[in-house]
Amino acid sequence: MKKIFILGASALQVPAIKKAKEKGLYVYALDYDPEAVGIKDADEFLCISTIDKEAVLEAAKKYEPDYIITSTSDMPVRTVSWVNEELGRKNDISYENAICATDKAAMRRRMKEKGVPIPEFHVVSDEEAFLEAAKKLGERFVCKPADNAASRGVVLVDKNSTAEDELLKIYAYTKEYSRSGEVLLEEFMEGPEVSVESFTVDGKTHIITITDKMVTEIPFFVETGHTEPSRLSDEVQEDIRNVARVAIEAVGIENGPSHTEIKVTKDGAKLVEIAARLGGDFITSKLVPLSTGVDLIDCCLSSTLGEEVKWQSTKNAGSAIRFLFAKEAVSESGETGDAAKTILSVTGVEEAEKMPGVTEVVIYKKPGDEATMLKSSGDRWGHVIAEGDSAEDAAKKAEEAAFLIRFLTN
Repeated sequence: MKKIFILGASALQVPAIKKAKEKGLYVYALDYDPEAVGIKDADEFLCISTIDKEAVLEAAKKYEPDYIITSTSDMPVRTVSWVNEELGRKNDISYENAICATDKAAMRRRMKEKGVPIPEFHVVSDEEAFLEAAKKLGERFVCKPADNAASRGVVLVDKNSTAEDELLKIYAYTKEYSRSGEVLLEEFMEGPEVSVESFTVDGKTHIITITDKMVTEIPFFVETGHTEPSRLSDEVQEDIRNVARVAIEAVGIENGPSHTEIKVTKDGAKLVEIAARLGGDFITSKLVPLSTGVDLIDCCLSSTLGEEVKWQSTKNAGSAIRFLFAKEAVSESGETGDAAKTILSVTGVEEAEKMPGVTEVVIYKKPGDEATMLKSSGDRWGHVIAEGDSAEDAAKKAEEAAFLIRFLTN
């Protein structure tokens, strides 16, 4: 029996673990969390951080897996590439290019060099450079850590309403989330945001679908929902596909998935960022199969195993996910809003599950948990997924089901 290392054992990696088992592989799940939910689905668990590349290499030499992959997490992409190179194995993306795909500053520099449409940007690592760069940008700009994900440390800054001391507080907040210490400032792009789900086979990229995103704007950028397929015009979608293709080529993906985030501005589609991995937020594992029939997790494992990659769509339907978060909270006094502190109870789940088209309702929080406000993806409280005949139909069903769920707080 052939063996595989899967880096990551959180909920988002569970589908990959299960799919590997279906394909007859002996699965080692690696994660720093000894209580990760995916452990029970693997054959063996190794308590190793997915970003500790030296420890992963040492484990690979000991257990001798035939394959090493990751699923929906950014930083383990680097680890996989580095370990494969150290072992002399073929890589889907080189370690150098993996850094480009996981470091926003390196990515911006590469895209500028290759002529990919991107916003104006500045990379800084101290307060003086930060204030100087802020002066060069417009009234509003985005401040983000160079090398993190899930909207951690990302803030929209409005210079007209932000004093210098407040600017420095924002810089300090963002830098806390930067492993390298670099902070990226970039032009605020106005317009719809989408992600492009793609798969590359032997250097040729196949675009599977375009996902419309719902994202908070002020002051944090957190995704609150996704809908497939995109409802933007055919002309705009073609522009999006073109930008995605040149970005994927620029980052150097030879084989495997990519998740490309793009903003549609008045000047056309511009790259937000690209990830050399499957899309998170259940886009890959739930939405894409419901709307297109494509199993991208199977594509990944088939590519790794040298099997035929079945990237072709087999259906044309709609799917949507809507996340539950603090705006849904209801206090004991009957008030809704930001005053929530602790979750007392959750109601309406069974009713939501019975709604037509609803395929999944998951609540992340339980009574007694802190009712945190929405600053990053980790602050979300649950989600609802629905399918429909079209994107509009699926979105409507997901939103109606989500409306039924209420969090009672103190």
